[in-house]
Amino acid sequence: MNALALPPAAKARSFADPYGWLLTLLAAAAAVMLMPWTVSSGYVAIGCLLAGLASWFATRAGAFKSDSTIAGTVCVISLLLVIFVVYPIGRMLLAAFVDERGQWVVGNALARFFNQDVWGVGCVTGQVRCGVAINSLVLAILAGLGSTLFGFALALLAERGGQRFRQGLRVLSILPVVTPPFVIGLAIIILFGRTGVVTQLLSDLFAIPRSRWIYGLPGVLLAQVICFTPLSFLLISGAVRLVSPTLEEAGQVLRGSRWHVFRTVTWPLVRPAIANAFLLGFVESLADFANPLVLSGNFEVLSTKIFFAIAGAQHDASRAAILALTLLLLTVGVFALQQRWLGKASYTSVGGKGDSGFAAPLPNGVKWGAIALVLPWTLLTVICYGIILLGGVVKDIGRFDLTPSLAHFATGFGIDWGVRGLVFTGSAWDSLFTTLGVATVAAPVTTALGVLAGYVVSRHVFKGRRSFEFLTMVNFAVPGTVIGVAYIVAFNVPPLEFTGTFAIIVLCLTFRNMPVGVRATVAALSQLDRSLDEASSTLRASTSRTFLRVILPLLRPAIIASLVFSFTHAITAVSAVIFLATARHNMATVYIAGRVEIGEYALAIAYSSVLMVIMLACVLMIQRFVGSAELGRRALVSA
Repeated sequence: MNALALPPAAKARSFADPYGWLLTLLAAAAAVMLMPWTVSSGYVAIGCLLAGLASWFATRAGAFKSDSTIAGTVCVISLLLVIFVVYPIGRMLLAAFVDERGQWVVGNALARFFNQDVWGVGCVTGQVRCGVAINSLVLAILAGLGSTLFGFALALLAERGGQRFRQGLRVLSILPVVTPPFVIGLAIIILFGRTGVVTQLLSDLFAIPRSRWIYGLPGVLLAQVICFTPLSFLLISGAVRLVSPTLEEAGQVLRGSRWHVFRTVTWPLVRPAIANAFLLGFVESLADFANPLVLSGNFEVLSTKIFFAIAGAQHDASRAAILALTLLLLTVGVFALQQRWLGKASYTSVGGKGDSGFAAPLPNGVKWGAIALVLPWTLLTVICYGIILLGGVVKDIGRFDLTPSLAHFATGFGIDWGVRGLVFTGSAWDSLFTTLGVATVAAPVTTALGVLAGYVVSRHVFKGRRSFEFLTMVNFAVPGTVIGVAYIVAFNVPPLEFTGTFAIIVLCLTFRNMPVGVRATVAALSQLDRSLDEASSTLRASTSRTFLRVILPLLRPAIIASLVFSFTHAITAVSAVIFLATARHNMATVYIAGRVEIGEYALAIAYSSVLMVIMLACVLMIQRFVGSAELGRRALVSA
């Protein structure tokens, strides 16, 4: 039987499937309930109803194999993606070529795009500085190379260096998940700033004059390499673990040295992971807003330049759109180069047969080289996080005044008992409540849309499937700064006017993080045999019942991954939401950014440590609540 075909009985029954229409209505209702009832949300509600009606006609015409569940899911999610992904990006691109009066200014836009402030190479020819695009490109390349190099070294030691390295490195790998922005940048300033701890020691012991060398390319690069290395480690370690030991043993049997086997067998098989790690570091560097804001000094990059074009005194939306277009082109360009480097070669090393071999040991030179790279990175990372944890409970970590004090927590999170009862007097409470509210709403919605879209893409074939999959993944390649500008441009005027509301932040984060849920679901479903779907359909179960009763319980790892990612990124997001937050709906990261700008580093550090504790607790709660998928035989229960 064709794995993608339904039995005739199931086909006839799928049109009257009540669960299919229920899923459609729930998806439409969830999209509408996120927004306050305004004329704009009314348009979205009407659009969802029209999408449901279109799915009804499509099933009547035989599309989607007359499956109402798939038809409704595809139509509603496609509409939402067009409204909240395609439309904002399109409006942003259009704004680059239209002035404030609505007139086309293509020539002026092109002149601004190719301006020396953007693409100038003055730093190479001896002038003062390069253009902002050149600065961003150089920084992204260096950050991608550095994080990939350190991540590869960490992965080799964790997977091939013995158990003594593995546990400690695993702990370090989870830190970026629960680390708010600005944390590493603040720690570097406290260490290496003009009045930093290390700077003072070098000045007192070796009479090295104080300087501002950390503000610029060196400081931003150092912070980004520390931040992005664990992400590269997570990508590369999985690939190193899946390299077939049999292939490496075959190389050794043919009398190849350790270095020869590593160079000709191991390295080629981890090339895709290396490329993906570099791509991740490159894109994250381009989209990074927090570290350049703290450390860039006179070294301008696109992310901060876009922010000041919108929020600064100039308030030039057209210039922000042109800079965002430049950032988008750089990101898409590196995607294309990555695909060209990997080519169409096969990198499969794990087949259907069991693999009982032992992984080849690392060559001595590679092992000691990896240790030489990992030790300074580990030491600096531990010191940075130690400073953050210590900085909130001492008087002034910046001046190395270690007198115990909780004054910073009292300023941000003070509580008093007034006439009406408990009063939250701290200045950070409002932003914390808003952030937790946004994360609580956005995480389950993001996961639901991601799991549904991933299931449809992975398990069903229909016309337009590739286009639907592309729509779900568009935001993965778009930096957060570009998304923020796009939402400001698109939803600041009728017919869809959401700027300044709680809803626009939730919507931005929902569709920004949705691709992770899609890919996690697709990856999980690739390990589930399609015979499960066939067996359920043979037993006259509808598509929705099969999904809810058979597939969904086995997707718990993907659900956990999507919930954790969506929740933590909703709390730590800054590059997109900094354009959308307002005084009424302020976010924790925006509050921290404000404290950093006015030099209140201690309060920013105290707030960051509170967020880290909250995220760790929430991650553990999500894992306990959702549970895990259990495969294999159950243990016998004694009488």
